[in-house]
Amino acid sequence: MQIAFNRSISEVENMVNRLPGSDRILIEAGTPFVKQYGQYGISRLVSLWRNKVGEKAYIVADLKCMDRGLTEVRMAANAGASAATCLGFAPTETIDEFISNCQNSSIDSMVDMMNVEFPFEVLQKLKKIPDIVVLHRGVDERVNNKEKAIPYYDINRIKGAYNSFISVAGGETIKEINRTCLMAPTLPSSGRPFLMIPEIPENWPKHF
Repeated sequence: MQIAFNRSISEVENMVNRLPGSDRILIEAGTPFVKQYGQYGISRLVSLWRNKVGEKAYIVADLKCMDRGLTEVRMAANAGASAATCLGFAPTETIDEFISNCQNSSIDSMVDMMNVEFPFEVLQKLKKIPDIVVLHRGVDERVNNKEKAIPYYDINRIKGAYNSFISVAGGETIKEINRTCLMAPTLPSSGRPFLMIPEIPENWPKHF
């Protein structure tokens, strides 16, 4: 389960401290959080989660890179991130540069297909396939377009052709998260359902 955090750093610290320590939970420094706090914010999340989980702590820097793949990957890697994201709408050259430099920096490359109509076609153009493909319904899409569904239908097509892990983002209900978990091997990514749970049971991560 990947949990995205986008609030103030003090609120995020409080929420991370509520989580049970488990390497089944991946912590995401969300895009607004990264824009506000930069490398310091990513490093702070790395430190907080490693104190609970140890060296298996996994932190995603949701950069949503659109250009300057080398520069942005270095920023994330130097802050201690385990993975970083690039948008599928970025130029193919940028995505290639991003994936190559993630590999060189020993972090996972994630390509976010938010608002990409045909993710499969984006992947076909790349020199290397990213470690993780993110199928994503955005927050504004969910709020302003009730008919917009999470693109579950792309999972099997991508898995049938590429040996890449799939992350499904944009599930805002427990039902949507459970559906993602049933479509193994996929990684559910969300933030809102966690914020609605007053107390997090210690055995909660075992369900994912």
